[in-house]
Amino acid sequence: MDFIKIRNTLTMHGLKITPQRTAILEAFDEMRDHPSADIIIEYIRQHHPNIATGTVYNTLETFVDKGIIQKVKTENGVMRYDFITEKHHHLYDDSNIIKDYFDEELNEILQDYFKNKTIPGFEIEDIKLQIKGKFNNV
Repeated sequence: MDFIKIRNTLTMHGLKITPQRTAILEAFDEMRDHPSADIIIEYIRQHHPNIATGTVYNTLETFVDKGIIQKVKTENGVMRYDFITEKHHHLYDDSNIIKDYFDEELNEILQDYFKNKTIPGFEIEDIKLQIKGKFNNV
């Protein structure tokens, strides 16, 4: 991700451009595979050793709050992060691989189903599927 795209992402979400935020967005661009906070911290330590671990955690939470990234919880309870914020679902494998799955027809089916369905005491904000299986040539 080039600096112009990083700058635009941060300013579009009302955030100041800082070396820490820039470094974490660069990390997402390098990894592209739903990294955990620990993996992001490891990357930051290697490439930007002056950035504190607490700063990484705080920045990740700020990015989630601002809608720059999303949290993705795995079946074994590990929190991972997704830089793709447009509507999609996730494919899960036992080896902890998560892949994005885009399917507009599936989105419409789910929206239509829940548009006419009420769940007592619950208001649906978003629908995301987690599809578990095995990848064949990963």
